[in-house]
Amino acid sequence: MKLDEVGRKQAQRTAERLAEVPLVGVVSSPLERCRQTAKAILALQHDHQNHPATPIERAITECDYGEWQGRALKDLAKEDLWKVVQNQPSAAAFPGGESLAAMQARSVAAIRRLDAAFEQEHGAGAVWVAVSHGDIIKSVLADAYGMHLDLFQRINVGPASVSIIRYGSNRPDVVSTNTDSGDLSWLKAAPPAAEALVGGGAGNPEPAQGDRS
Repeated sequence: MKLDEVGRKQAQRTAERLAEVPLVGVVSSPLERCRQTAKAILALQHDHQNHPATPIERAITECDYGEWQGRALKDLAKEDLWKVVQNQPSAAAFPGGESLAAMQARSVAAIRRLDAAFEQEHGAGAVWVAVSHGDIIKSVLADAYGMHLDLFQRINVGPASVSIIRYGSNRPDVVSTNTDSGDLSWLKAAPPAAEALVGGGAGNPEPAQGDRS
């Protein structure tokens, strides 16, 4: 399924927000709308010609909803499984598809593996992008927060929003969740200290004048 006009505008907005961030990689789910978004992001990178074709990572593709795929939400809401998905996701398994627990396990493993590979190649503080889907992103954020999967429905992830996680040597650091506006050029700065700062620290550096849009 391709992005509609609204989706294309959302993808372009995200690409513009990331344009000042020197990305070391953009990895995409194999689904077309994600590949379109990844292409839009790469197109605005200053050294986009030096970036290889966007790698496809099947482990961050959409959850396999099995027999639920393509059905109207109003009809699915009448199913007994709907309440399980909403209230106890760790016990939810879609008929003919996969469980939400399996979805989280494979996506978290992929993100951590990719992050370690980018850090090994480009050093600590290297910034890369994974273009994926709402439930995938929510499950990865839940893992980074140390939340049980049964709580992941409390996290909201909008289309083409940007969430940021830093995987440090001690623990993941959730920097932002579900943002759809705001300057991101501060990501060019060095990563924060490995230890959490008492009181929260001084915040992100002010973007240089030339970095403002």
